[in-house]
Amino acid sequence: MPAGYRTRWASLRLLWGSSRGLALGAMVMLVADAALPSLTLVSMGRAAGHIPGAVADGVSSAAGHALWWALALAAGCFTLSMLRGPVEDVLSAAARARLTAVLQERLVRAVSAPPGIAHLEDPAVLDRLSFAQGEVMGQQPADAPMTLLQTAGGRLGGLVACGVLSGYHWWLGLTLLAAWLVVRRPLGALVRSRVGTFRAAGEPLRRSWYFLGVAWRPQFAKEVRVFGLGEWVLDSYQRWYTEAMRPSWRTVGRLNLRVAGAGLLVLAAYGLGAGTLSWDAYHHTVGLRTLATMLPMLLATMPVGSVTATDFALESMLSALPDLDGLEAALAPPALPAPADPEAVAPAAVAPADAAGLPRAAIRLEGVGFRYPGGQQDVLHGLDLELPAGTSLAVVGVNGAGKTTLVTLLARLREPTAGRITVDGHDLADLDPAAWQRQLAVVFQDFTRYPLTAAENVSLALRHDPPDPGALSRAAERAGAAELVEGLANGWQTVLSPHYTGGTDLSGGQWQRLALARALYAVERGARVLVLDEPTAQLDVRAEAAFYDRFLQITEGTTSIVISHRFSTVRKADRIAVLDAGRITELGGHDELLAAGGQYAELFRTQAARFTGPASTRRGRQ
Repeated sequence: MPAGYRTRWASLRLLWGSSRGLALGAMVMLVADAALPSLTLVSMGRAAGHIPGAVADGVSSAAGHALWWALALAAGCFTLSMLRGPVEDVLSAAARARLTAVLQERLVRAVSAPPGIAHLEDPAVLDRLSFAQGEVMGQQPADAPMTLLQTAGGRLGGLVACGVLSGYHWWLGLTLLAAWLVVRRPLGALVRSRVGTFRAAGEPLRRSWYFLGVAWRPQFAKEVRVFGLGEWVLDSYQRWYTEAMRPSWRTVGRLNLRVAGAGLLVLAAYGLGAGTLSWDAYHHTVGLRTLATMLPMLLATMPVGSVTATDFALESMLSALPDLDGLEAALAPPALPAPADPEAVAPAAVAPADAAGLPRAAIRLEGVGFRYPGGQQDVLHGLDLELPAGTSLAVVGVNGAGKTTLVTLLARLREPTAGRITVDGHDLADLDPAAWQRQLAVVFQDFTRYPLTAAENVSLALRHDPPDPGALSRAAERAGAAELVEGLANGWQTVLSPHYTGGTDLSGGQWQRLALARALYAVERGARVLVLDEPTAQLDVRAEAAFYDRFLQITEGTTSIVISHRFSTVRKADRIAVLDAGRITELGGHDELLAAGGQYAELFRTQAARFTGPASTRRGRQ
């Protein structure tokens, strides 16, 4: 079966699986779409044929009664035809709601299946994701089954009309059908080409959509207006969109010429049909009833092969379904290979090692290296490092040294491209990723600001358990967020978003305290490793000093890793590692590294000079 037909059949199975009632209702509407147009025209033609007799003999005559019955039948058919649209709209809305939920759930499960985030940075995956959501094409795949059935109903209605015309002259309906079959091939190629153009555009099309988003998304609005970027944004959108579409222009132009040529054949066929009816009418070989039926029936045959905007929309909708299937297949966990001997027993799946309660001894990095896919050089090179359980390690270095990349490796969001990481002797790659990630409490530099209550923001990592008020209070106190929560209108139950009734927003520093409280809450509820990536980046000087004073309290008894380029934040850590150009160049305690007089000492004294030098010097530097 050709791929296009398989996709259409898959969309119908999707509708049947989500709701058999809706599927049956859609089938009934398919029959109505096929039968009612021709039935309405036949009944109206029959009524027209009785008009002369009713006028001559009176409405109370047999011809008059026949006219009334014919008009009643025509009115009934016409009424049913008018009701088709509203009923189909109701069915389509219900099907769209059900299928949107089904498809979105499949999509979320597919992209959430891998424990890491590398697939979300893969251009091929991002393209598939955009198409599967219907973003690029502007058509929702959830609408595909109902649109397909409505289009099929129109095609069948045109076919029925051809059959009715063949009852008048056997060759007339066949001639129109043959003409439409000839033109249908280039028309179908044109539709597929237009849809394929978007699919082949890839990165240029994504860039054009990015600039379109810059024009209207709130996070860009201030700078676009302050710097007068409106015209530049529009020009950038048009430039990338043109680059995306240009490769298809010649192909589309050639197909348009083929369609125009074949369209002349269709025009000739309709001219032949209209001419035949006119000739018969002129020579009085056709009655009023037949003429009134067959003339509009010519137009009723057009859906059998014509292409409208609905056909383009349908092709776009259907094209998203294979992308969803492809994402599910590509991102699913790898299956065990089948045994070579069909009679052999398949090997039992090896369960990942249990990560609960780890680390108890130490986390070790052994020759760890990492390079981003498509990158030209390693971000990390040959890292050898040991972090005993229950101790704190600070990793410092200039921007771009690889500090945050190290965090993603420890959290198994990415996998090392060289070396390995072990936890109590277990290779991290052998541990269950989800179970290991539950052992970590991480405050990322770009932490998420959830539009939820303050309590939900802090307790989110343990969302399956009801929030523990005592643990919430203790986490907020340790994070320096207790006063913040007390100042909220509804305390812990305040929604942290101005877009909801009674909600409020927080400053960057306040959000950072709350993110720290979230990690500390997870530690109190069982997480064994605390990772803080630039934990004071958005804090003011006082808040940073308070964090520095509480550092030992925050990390007490917890295996802790602090990533920072602010040296005052890390001086109380048990050990400090200096990361430079992806390598550890220095390792030791604060006093030890100062005495060594290396890069750490130089950078520490440079930062300290801003606060210990003369006031005039500091003002000059500001």
